[in-house]
Amino acid sequence: MTMDKKMRFEVKLTAKELWQFSMYHANSGAMGLFNLIFTVAALFLLIFRWGTLTGAYRLLLLGCVLIFTVLQPLLLYGKVRRQAKSPAITEPMYLTFSQEGLWVEQSGQQAEFAWEQMGRMDKKPGLIVLYMDRVHAYLLPEKALGEQKEALLEMAKEHLPKGCRKGF
Repeated sequence: MTMDKKMRFEVKLTAKELWQFSMYHANSGAMGLFNLIFTVAALFLLIFRWGTLTGAYRLLLLGCVLIFTVLQPLLLYGKVRRQAKSPAITEPMYLTFSQEGLWVEQSGQQAEFAWEQMGRMDKKPGLIVLYMDRVHAYLLPEKALGEQKEALLEMAKEHLPKGCRKGF
C-alpha cells in the first residue's frame, strides 16, 4: 500500500471501551427496542399496580426491571474484563489509514484492506467503530485518535459512501 497521506494510530483497548462497544451492540436495533419496551412495561406495572400485586409479583417485576438496566451491564462488564486480559486485546494494534485503504498490524501480523472492502464506520461517543463485515470490527477509541480525529473522519467521508457512515 503506498502511503502518501496517511494517519497511524496505536490502539490499546481497555475493558471500559470493550464494555461500551458491547453495550452498544446489546442495546441497538430490534433487541434494544425490545429491552426498552420490556423494562418500561415492567416498571409501569410495578408502579401503577403496586397495591394490587402480591409480594411474589412485585419481586418478579422488580427483577424484570433490573434485567436490562443492571444485570445485563454487569454481566457484559465481567465478560469484557476477562476478554481485555487476552493477548489479542493487550497487544497494541496499529491502524494506518491512507487514500488507498487501511493497513492493520499486530503482533507481527499484517492485513491490508482497500476502502471498498470496509463495511461501515460508526461514530459513537468516545469511540469509532470500523466494521469490516457483520462479524469483524476495529475499535478506535477517541483518545487514540488525538488531533487526527477530524482528518480521519474527513478521509472516511471521502472514501466511504454516505450509507456506510453513521454518526458523522
